[in-house]
Amino acid sequence: MPLADKVRPKSFDEVAGQKHLLSKNAPFRRIVESGHLPSLVFYGPPGTGKTTVADIVSKLTGKEFYRINATVASLSDIKDILSVSHSITATDGIILYIDEIQYFNKKQQQSLLEYVEDGRVTLISSTTENPFFSLYPALLSRSSVFEFKPVEPEDMVPALRRAFDICNESEGLNKTCSDEVLKNIAYGCGGDVRKGIGALENVYYSSDDELSAELAKELSQRSGIRFDRDGNEHYDLLSAFQKSIRGSDPDAAIFYLARILEGGDLISACRRLMVIACEDIGLAYPMCIPIVKACVDIATSVGLPEASLPLSDAVVLLATAPKSNSAHDAYAAAVEAINSGRGRDIPSYLRDTHHPDADTGYKYPHIYPNHYVAQKYLPSDIKEGEFYKFGDNKTERAAFEYYKLIRGISDKK
Repeated sequence: MPLADKVRPKSFDEVAGQKHLLSKNAPFRRIVESGHLPSLVFYGPPGTGKTTVADIVSKLTGKEFYRINATVASLSDIKDILSVSHSITATDGIILYIDEIQYFNKKQQQSLLEYVEDGRVTLISSTTENPFFSLYPALLSRSSVFEFKPVEPEDMVPALRRAFDICNESEGLNKTCSDEVLKNIAYGCGGDVRKGIGALENVYYSSDDELSAELAKELSQRSGIRFDRDGNEHYDLLSAFQKSIRGSDPDAAIFYLARILEGGDLISACRRLMVIACEDIGLAYPMCIPIVKACVDIATSVGLPEASLPLSDAVVLLATAPKSNSAHDAYAAAVEAINSGRGRDIPSYLRDTHHPDADTGYKYPHIYPNHYVAQKYLPSDIKEGEFYKFGDNKTERAAFEYYKLIRGISDKK
């Protein structure tokens, strides 16, 4: 039996963390202990106790408990279990626990609805992805969602101590382990108890009579890095990364860059930096765009870990640069006008000279003073200045002054 299963708690009071769900007066615990159990969705990162809590719930209710994993289960597996709900042994109903339910398609999730609605099956499903995006809405509406949070290091230490004692008992040894070692492991596993137990096991079997703090750091320091490129955390980190740069916070921006790169995702960091340079800094500091592109080129050429150097330069530059999204907003406004059906007719003097309706009324700006001559370029149903608004940064203010100079105006905002 894996060590994590040997350590698995038997009651709510033994579960590491999740006090907001499992403390004696928490609403979730009171619902379970009342005996009136709705279908449940457990949402949270791996190793936070979702499967353990489902197992404890099944024992408290006394119902038959069936567990499947959506990554490997088929529709026939579901039907086989659901057929049990008609049997005499299931007069009190059954609990069906589906781990990683986000991997079930719509048809598989729909197959559960009839049984959940009539009460024959109490469904407990767990997912590491946001259930409001990954679950079939009809199934979600019939379930109560509870979020599991990463386990704090202090809450994990007792579980690690139990795991250590079990290792000694299983091996017939009398090794020693200080609280400092357990804390080092707990702090290095990113709130994932399963990872913490795995790291402890590695430290145990690579140590002599006493588990060392240095070895604990070495074997657990990277286990806390969670970065699922196909899951919510991927998008959450990239979102926090861009918003930190947009908010001119270089410390937060560097932190999220480190999270992304230490997770091994160089490409996403590079792509997002180039987007940020154009979207959030833009015309306030146009030279940042080729500078960031150069940093990205260097990063992709040298690869990790050295890629962190040019990308750190780019991040600090962008976070501390003046900001403008005026070009972004101008484009969005133009798209809105197009989608509303406006601006269909290009002025005749702007059309290609080979066009049968083209006229010769076009004025060539370069032959006029300041290379400018007044003429309308937009379609007749769109007014000048409707899309682009000059930003309040130094660069765009200078462009605004030039704009007014060549047009002889002073009232554009």
